[in-house]
Amino acid sequence: MTTSGRLLRLLSLLQTPRDWTGAELAGRLEVSPRTIRNDVDRLRALGYPVHATRGPIGGYRLEAGATLPPLLLEDDEAVAVAIGLRSATGGAVAGIEETSLRALAKLEQVLPPRLRARVNTLQTYTMHVRDPRSRGASTSVDSALLTELAAACRDRRALRFGYADRRGEPSQRRVEPYRVVNWGQRWYLVAWDVDRADWRTFRVDRIAPGLSLGTRFTPRELTDAEVEALVSRGVPHAARRFQARVVVHAGAATLAERIGPNAGTVTAIDDGMCLLDTGADSLEMMAVYLGTLGVDFTVADPPELIDHVRALANRYARAGGTGGLAAPTGA
Repeated sequence: MTTSGRLLRLLSLLQTPRDWTGAELAGRLEVSPRTIRNDVDRLRALGYPVHATRGPIGGYRLEAGATLPPLLLEDDEAVAVAIGLRSATGGAVAGIEETSLRALAKLEQVLPPRLRARVNTLQTYTMHVRDPRSRGASTSVDSALLTELAAACRDRRALRFGYADRRGEPSQRRVEPYRVVNWGQRWYLVAWDVDRADWRTFRVDRIAPGLSLGTRFTPRELTDAEVEALVSRGVPHAARRFQARVVVHAGAATLAERIGPNAGTVTAIDDGMCLLDTGADSLEMMAVYLGTLGVDFTVADPPELIDHVRALANRYARAGGTGGLAAPTGA
């Protein structure tokens, strides 16, 4: 039996309305009394109220009124589950938002108080924003770092950390943290940069380990919509994996009203046409995004994007029952 399986079995026994001696528990689980004592200590560390009495009729039991189900999660496991469910409730995985929300609510109810507080902190001070142009360019972040950042947001504690920009240039930052944001496949910290006296966004995977906590600060007003705008502004199209140049059959002012502030650079050609320089982490998703502009366009570069646009046009044509269109180049 694995350690986790043994702990689950031990907790199940302790939930029965009686006292168990260490010898009885050791016999049931086929381990030594010393292992039982260590396992009881571990349950207590996880927040389960295991009471022990001494004497010939003494033993172990859960405290009166405890109705904790047999769920055992280490801190990092609880954080990992919470992050996954929190992202799913925001639409990170289409179609399971409501199910994920119910699961997250159940997770909160069964966790010991200490772990529940950490999960609640992540829920309160993180938010998910779906980026339709981003797919497959995920970055790995440390769940413990996310927890530290969320706790600093909750406690209004200033932070100092090392940071590397997109060129890899290192710097030291002093910030007042406000929100941790999951944007597409990446995580960002939205904070007030003390030295620059302005709002900044920081990619969490570029924050160096070893945060330094500072004094408490008085928070500024910052809405969820403003957080989203800050992150959008902080993810320039030029930093994305694929770049494209597209001639759009609409005036520059018209296109600027249709796209987000960070979708790309719009340059007027004449009153009825403009040039859009844009970027995305996937050419396929870029083709989908261009189709949502609501106006005609012509791809100038790269040639590979033309293939994706044609393939998408064929797929839509077949879905509409009108048959295929021109085959992609090189097909």
